[in-house]
Amino acid sequence: MSEIKAGIIGTGGISVCHLEGYNAIPDVKVVACCDIDFEKAKKYAEKYSIPNVYADCKEMMEKEELDVVSVTTWNAAHKECTITALKGGANVICEKPMAMNATEAEEMMKTAEECGKLLQIGFVRRFGKDAEIFKEFSDDGVLGDIYYAKATYLRRSGCPGGWFGNKAISGGGPLIDLGVHVIDLSRYLAGNPKPVSVSGVTYSNLGKNRALGAEVAWDMENKKRDEEIYNVEDFVSAMVRFENGFTLSVEASFNLNCKSDSGEIQLFGTKGGAALSPKLEIYTDVAGRFVNIQPAVDVGFSMDAFNDEMRGFVDAAMRGKPCRATAEDGVMLMKIIDGIYRSAETGREVIL
Repeated sequence: MSEIKAGIIGTGGISVCHLEGYNAIPDVKVVACCDIDFEKAKKYAEKYSIPNVYADCKEMMEKEELDVVSVTTWNAAHKECTITALKGGANVICEKPMAMNATEAEEMMKTAEECGKLLQIGFVRRFGKDAEIFKEFSDDGVLGDIYYAKATYLRRSGCPGGWFGNKAISGGGPLIDLGVHVIDLSRYLAGNPKPVSVSGVTYSNLGKNRALGAEVAWDMENKKRDEEIYNVEDFVSAMVRFENGFTLSVEASFNLNCKSDSGEIQLFGTKGGAALSPKLEIYTDVAGRFVNIQPAVDVGFSMDAFNDEMRGFVDAAMRGKPCRATAEDGVMLMKIIDGIYRSAETGREVIL
């Protein structure tokens, strides 16, 4: 196959993970990048030796013949940029969350189908070694039928700053930014069942980051913190029910008066259980004794998963291999997120 040409729309921090993933694939070359902040895009292109730079993704798609495109903008631009890239003839990987809501997500999926192109969603946790080895245990019947899971992604003081706290651009707070990771991974590990109902609560009691050390750590590229809009939730707790009887409890926070930042997924089956926290551990019984099993290799999640994710995307888009994180998966997650926010507003369970 001839050289595969890649483009990047949105040159923020997460785009570098996509860029490095493309660069690790021998027959892929990133030939164009785009950002509404043209000066930022030019510096990015110079730093990473990208030959063509744009401020408008429509212009980029008109002038470049791209095979694959990464959409790594802020959330409010996901739909427009993804649809532009798809109609411009490229296969697309769009960072999570797929969109601002399920309606936008369905429009993106429909466009991909009409254009005959692949739309993959950036659920990178599906590509972690912990997820891979868990699936091997699960497929071998070690856990039996998985019927319940608990997932948490908690930060004591950890909003990334900038647009992440502005609901008009982000779509929400820790639910749509952090919860999306653990909700999707839990659903994936449980076999991708269909969600049928949700019940949730959100709290906005603490405001943006409260400790100077955390503010500095999460400042990233945004320096004018005092001028930021912060109108998203601090914390969310929710219960998601699925059609096969599987139930998921989830908690996520930007700011919470907890002991420390933490993240864990626990899954419980009829023969055994498991935890990813951060390394994989299996709980079962052997010879009439309870045992805790840890694989001999290091199976914690690492940033190497982004390289595997990008390789998986290129293989699915250009070589006909199965896609591990489909547009349909993205739509399902947006329906869950929409439902949780609606449940929190109404104080009632929402049927999806």
